[in-house]
Amino acid sequence: MFNVDFEPVGRRGACTSDQSLLDCARQLSVDLVSLCGGIGNCQHCKVQVISGRVTKPTLEEEASLSKSELEQGYRLACQTYALSDVKLHVPPESLTALQRTQVEGLEVDVPPEPPVRGVEAHLSAPTLDTPISDDVNLWASIGLPAGTIDFQVQQELSRKLRDLNWNVNVALRGTEIVAIGAPGTQWLGLAVDIGTTKIAGYLLDMETGKTLASKGLMNPQISYGEDVISRIVASSKSVENAAKLQALLTEALSQLAADLCAEIHSEPTNIVEAVVVGNTAIHHLFLRLPVKPLGMAPYIPTVRSSVDLKAREIGLKIAAGAYIHLLPNIAGYVGADHVAMLLATRIAEAEKTTLAIDIGTNTEICLNHGGHMTSVSCASGPAFEGAHIKFGMRAAPGAIEHVRFSPDRLEIQTIGGEAPVGICGSGLLDVVAQLRLHHVLDRNGRMGTHSLVRSNNGATEFVLVEREGQDPITISQKDVRELQLAKAAIRLGIQALVIAEGLTEQDIDEVIIAGAFGTFIDVQSAITIGMLPSLPLERFKQVGNAAGTGARLALISLSQRAKAQQIAEKDGYIELAAVPNFNRKFAEATYL
Repeated sequence: MFNVDFEPVGRRGACTSDQSLLDCARQLSVDLVSLCGGIGNCQHCKVQVISGRVTKPTLEEEASLSKSELEQGYRLACQTYALSDVKLHVPPESLTALQRTQVEGLEVDVPPEPPVRGVEAHLSAPTLDTPISDDVNLWASIGLPAGTIDFQVQQELSRKLRDLNWNVNVALRGTEIVAIGAPGTQWLGLAVDIGTTKIAGYLLDMETGKTLASKGLMNPQISYGEDVISRIVASSKSVENAAKLQALLTEALSQLAADLCAEIHSEPTNIVEAVVVGNTAIHHLFLRLPVKPLGMAPYIPTVRSSVDLKAREIGLKIAAGAYIHLLPNIAGYVGADHVAMLLATRIAEAEKTTLAIDIGTNTEICLNHGGHMTSVSCASGPAFEGAHIKFGMRAAPGAIEHVRFSPDRLEIQTIGGEAPVGICGSGLLDVVAQLRLHHVLDRNGRMGTHSLVRSNNGATEFVLVEREGQDPITISQKDVRELQLAKAAIRLGIQALVIAEGLTEQDIDEVIIAGAFGTFIDVQSAITIGMLPSLPLERFKQVGNAAGTGARLALISLSQRAKAQQIAEKDGYIELAAVPNFNRKFAEATYL
C-alpha cells in the first residue's frame, strides 16, 4: 500500500501497488479525463510526478509524451504505477470540467500590499474630566493624525464604541476609516470578473491575500441579450433599461458576496474593498455610464482610466464605507478584464514573442513582440457556451466534453461520467475536429457521407449518441457553421496582430490561453479546426480564469494596481473591422 497525493485537487489516500495512478484517481474521486479507457492512446490522463518513485515509462508513454515532458516527470496515469508514496500535480487540462473549475484559479503570489488594513484600537472611555469626542478619541488611540471617517461609519461610531466596550478593529483605507468591527475582525476583499455570460467571484483575506472562497454564476444581464451589442442597444433605449441592467449586476454581486461570506461564516459587512473587472461595455453598464458611443464607430469609451467609488453609490451591499476599484480600460471593446488578464499572465514582462488569448463570448487577444504590446477584440459569440447549438449546453454534469473516433467506435466522455444529455463547447470543438480528421467534414465545413450522418427534416446531422425513448444527440451542419464563425473571429484576430508586427504565426514562441472555456479546450482540436495556429503543443499554456486572478492581484496589492495602469497605457489596439479586406479574410478564416 502506498499513499498517493493528487494536487491541487487536494485528494490523497492509500492505493495498492497493482493499481495504476488512473485507478487510484478513480478510487479517490479525482476525475481525470480518460477517453481510451486506460489503454494509453488518448494522452488525456497526463500527471506530473513531484516526489516519490513510479514505474518506468512504457512504450505508449514514450510515443505520446515529448522528451522534455518525460524529463519533467510527466506521465500517463493509466500507464504508471506507484513504487512508493507519491505526490502528483494534475494539470487543469487533465481534469474533467467540474474539478477543473475548482482548481483553475491560481493563488495570488505577490506580497500583500492591501489598500485597506486593519488596526486594533483600545480607547479610554470619556469622563467628565476628559470629555473627549469619539472621533478625536479614536484617532488618538490609533496613534495617527486625524484623517476622515466615512459618513455612514460616523453615524454608527458612538454606538459601536460603547457596544464593544471601547475596543475595536478599524478598517483604514489610506487616511479614511471605512469600517469598524470587533477586535480580531477578519477584514475581507471581494474580487469579481464580470464576463458577458458568466461571473466569477473570489473572497480574500485582506491581510494575508489568501483566497478563502470562490463561486461562479451566470450574468443575469443575459436576459437582455447574449452579446454586449444587444445590451448596449437595450440600455440606450431608456433610462429605465439602463437602471435595470445595472441593478441586475449589483443585485447579483450583493448575493454573491453574501454567499461567499456564508461559506466562511462571515458577513458581507466585513468586506471592506472590492475590485471589479469586465469588458468596456460591462464596465459602463455596471457604472451606468453612457454606452451608446460604444455601439457606433469609432467605438469610444466614456472612461478609460481606473475608477474608485463607494460601493453603496451603485447599490453593492458590503461594508458601509467600502470602495469599489475598477481597473482601467484600453479601448471600446478591450476592457478592464483584459488588463487584469495581462497583469496575471505577466505578458508585459515576457522576453519571448508571446500571444495571450482570453477566450469567451468576447475574445481579447494581445501580442507582445520585443516589448511592444498590441491587443484586438473579437466577437466570437456564445457558441463556446453551447448557445445556438441544437444540443448545446453549458459545462454541467452529463455534458459531452471530449470526443474521439477510433477505428471501430466513437468514444465520448461526459462531465461527471453521467449519461449524456447534451454537448458543451469543448465537446463541440472535439467533435468538429474529429469529423474533419476523418474526412466527414471537408475544408469548407460541409458534411459528407458517413454511416452516422443522416438527414432529419431536411437538415444534415451527425449522430453522436443514440438514446432510448429520446431523440439522439446530434451535431448538425448548422452547429458546425456556428463554430466556424466563432473560431474564424479568433484566428483573424491572431493574424491581424501577427501581420501588424511583420511576423508570421510560426514566430510566436508562446501562446497563453486564458478564460473558463480556454481552460477546457483540447488545444490539438483547436489547432485541427484552424482556431489556433499550427504550433508545437509545448508552446501552449492554459492558465484558467486569468482575469479573475488579475482582479485578485489588484485587490490585495497597490503595486499591482499601479502595474495595471502601466499596462493599459502601454498596450496598443487594432480595430479588427478596420483590417483591409476584412470580409475576405474572415471567410478564409472559417476554413477547417
